[in-house]
Amino acid sequence: MALDTFLLRELAAAAVLFLISHYLIHSLLKKSTPPLPPGPKGWPFVGALPLLGTMPHVALAQMAKKYGPVMYLKMGTCGMVVASTPDAARAFLKTLDLNFSNRPPNAGATHLAYNAQDMVFADYGPRWKLLRKLSNLHMLGGKALEDWTQVRTVELGHMIQAMCEASRAKEPVVVPEMLTYAMANMIGKVILGHRVFVTQGSESNEFKDMVVELMTSAGYFNIGDFIPSIAWMDLQGIERGMKKLHKRFDALLTKMFEEHMATAHERKGNPDLLDIVMANRDNSEGERLTTTNIKALLLNLFSAGTDTSSSIIEWSLAEMLKNPSILKRAHEEMDQVIGRNRRLEESDIKKLPYLQAICKESFRKHPSTPLNLPRVSSQACQVNGYYIPKDTRLSVNIWAIGRDPEVWENPLDFTPERFLSGKNAKIDPRGNDFELIPFGAGRRICAGTRMGIVLVEYILGTLVHSFDWSLPHGVKLNMDEAFGLALQKAVPLAAIVSPRLAPTAYVV
Repeated sequence: MALDTFLLRELAAAAVLFLISHYLIHSLLKKSTPPLPPGPKGWPFVGALPLLGTMPHVALAQMAKKYGPVMYLKMGTCGMVVASTPDAARAFLKTLDLNFSNRPPNAGATHLAYNAQDMVFADYGPRWKLLRKLSNLHMLGGKALEDWTQVRTVELGHMIQAMCEASRAKEPVVVPEMLTYAMANMIGKVILGHRVFVTQGSESNEFKDMVVELMTSAGYFNIGDFIPSIAWMDLQGIERGMKKLHKRFDALLTKMFEEHMATAHERKGNPDLLDIVMANRDNSEGERLTTTNIKALLLNLFSAGTDTSSSIIEWSLAEMLKNPSILKRAHEEMDQVIGRNRRLEESDIKKLPYLQAICKESFRKHPSTPLNLPRVSSQACQVNGYYIPKDTRLSVNIWAIGRDPEVWENPLDFTPERFLSGKNAKIDPRGNDFELIPFGAGRRICAGTRMGIVLVEYILGTLVHSFDWSLPHGVKLNMDEAFGLALQKAVPLAAIVSPRLAPTAYVV
């Protein structure tokens, strides 16, 4: 009996010591570990997901005004940190770039991008490096862009001829359809050696609709991505739509791929991008590209290469229709530098600072990817004195940075002049100035940054120089946004154009 009492006393003492030591250790750890960034509490189970609404970039920008530049949200079972100022973006995309160099798993990567076998969603590693290297060397890099200058010139010539025909018929030009048709053919000539659309019509418009659907669905905050245990239920129907769209894209890409392989003998000595990729499927690290990797790369180049640039150009033209004085000043600059007897050439752009300012202002106010493509932390880290756990998703609110009154004077105004003098004159959109990062920054900056800037400046400059622009009679300009991976206009821009150059300037 005495032994039992002794044992009970010892066990009780041990339990008390365990609880005290556990409490002390927990308290010490709590004191030594910085707090999570501030953020909204959210709802039980689903967290902050319902707070994002239909325009997440706007909702997150409003939250940042309350919670600060680095904000933490519990999204289902996942954590997400949002950077909303240039300094916060720099901390994640420059200082901690390597730690945030991967993408989180998501339905878009799985169902649209061949289970992340592409360049956009691939893990940072040998396969991603090989895909990026081949794309830069033969399509997206500086030398490659120079090599296909003539392709852009010819395809843009076809486009302005079609616009002249619409002008003669007094028909409005639907800007995004026209741009997608021209850009898809430019990219097709480089990748496949031929135009993918012979005429503008139902086939090219269907492709445009597919690209917009891809960018829209890939931009959704899908509940299944944040609560994996219920992903199979597909509560929003997003994954069903993605699977259907993937089948359509895969059929198109497979057809392109097979036709290209069947005509390889015709291109001996004059290879296109796909020929070069096929010939360099292996790298020194033992990585080999599969046919699926290559189809996924084609999907990246065609979708991102057309939709992001065309949306910026469309927003730019809409802003000039809203502000005719900007269009007038652009015309005056171009008439002085180029005249009206020939088309604008890419070599003219460096002599057109106001055109370049218009493009920068569009990148600022209407970034093509309002929330930079998500990244995820490989290890726990600290930012601004806050603790960021491992596997935390990162969103950089590029849209909010572009409209931050602490960074930009009168940010809601479209004022290209802000880039002509003063502190903003040397700001560049290529990822080094975090006040203006329309393509992101760091290791995972958009691979097509150079191409995007060239296409926007050259195509927008040509459209402005070649035509006078006006809205159809009785039509009001709608400037509402439609959220997606790329920021579209809710109502596509349709405008009346009238040629302003000598007739010989429109001959291809």
